Amino acid sequence: MKLVSFLNSLFKHDGFELIDSNSKKYVIGKPSREKPISLKLLDQKLMQKLLLYPDLYFGEAYMDGSLVIENGNITEFLDLAFKNIGRGNINSYGAVIKKLRGTYRYLTSFNKIAKSKENVAHHYDISEKLYDLFLDENRQYSCAYFKNENDTLEQAQNNKIHHIIKKLNIQPNQKVLDIGSGWGTLALAIAKETQASVTGITLSENQFKYSKNKAKEMNLSNKVDFKLIDYRQLNEKFDRVVSVGMFEHVGRKFYRTYFNKVFKLLNERGIALIHTIGSSMPPRDPQPWIQKYIFPGGYTPSLSEVANPIENSGLIVSDIEVLRMHYAHTLRNWKERFLSKKDMVLDMFDEKFFRMWEFYLASCEMAFKWGDQVVFQFQLSKDNSSVPNTRDYIY
Repeated sequence: MKLVSFLNSLFKHDGFELIDSNSKKYVIGKPSREKPISLKLLDQKLMQKLLLYPDLYFGEAYMDGSLVIENGNITEFLDLAFKNIGRGNINSYGAVIKKLRGTYRYLTSFNKIAKSKENVAHHYDISEKLYDLFLDENRQYSCAYFKNENDTLEQAQNNKIHHIIKKLNIQPNQKVLDIGSGWGTLALAIAKETQASVTGITLSENQFKYSKNKAKEMNLSNKVDFKLIDYRQLNEKFDRVVSVGMFEHVGRKFYRTYFNKVFKLLNERGIALIHTIGSSMPPRDPQPWIQKYIFPGGYTPSLSEVANPIENSGLIVSDIEVLRMHYAHTLRNWKERFLSKKDMVLDMFDEKFFRMWEFYLASCEMAFKWGDQVVFQFQLSKDNSSVPNTRDYIY
């Protein structure tokens, strides 16, 4: 069978057992377990679909229950699969289809202001209670900074905040803009720790209301102003601009617009820090399952795709830091918390939703562990002398 032959050519390390819809068993690779992980296909059509376009159909099959994992779980199987796949494409069929779909999306996708707001609502305005189940107590939904992989999620998220604040070298009473301010944690921490005046902007109705209320609770309304607005609608000047986990939603067509806007928003001696998921590989098309079900309009850029629009904007790249395993550890923590609250998730959503989010968190964890996904922190300025010459001031 073609699928069996293809899988055997792919799995060079370890292996698993494949069971088709007729209960026929196939050994894939060389399983190291006495009882190997079993991949059970309950739909006959899956044999062809998984060969043709596994990037999309594997996740869909796990969501709808037509693909079942036995003698293990989805994390263990994906760990095994991504270890064998590495940073490349799964197969030539999928690569061609992904390229065609990616080209179509590029030609037809326009992340204009209204569309960006709609895309944000798709993910961030689902339910605040859902995020409380797996995020840290401050609802930080971006890569944490693990000084040690055994740091708690709370420790690592606080590490991230302090690392960014230090890197921005914020002085008291400066004006700071947080583009994509989420639930307001970073903006509020900046105001509290540096005595700067902070503006946080978001396109999520839920995040906007939550942030405003949080500022009142912390008696920081006089220092932090949250706005429900797109970055393209701002016309102020700031000493510092920070953006964490928002650039992934800008869209490839708008990179030039984005960095031109950051240039205009910064004072002459201003500093910006852009924290974004990226790829260590050359440019490639978006992961289709993630785009369809989790982040419509999302895209994680290669370094080469970002460098050109930064240079053309007039901004200077004063520092680039690449965070590699940090997001794998972050996602592992989120996933473990999410799975431990399964009963609570099912009180809000159905089994299909639960499996969708389990697959999302597990597959992204493995993409950072074995694949091409990293996090870039770009420090940008207009003037070479705006930033100290060494990183000593950060540490």
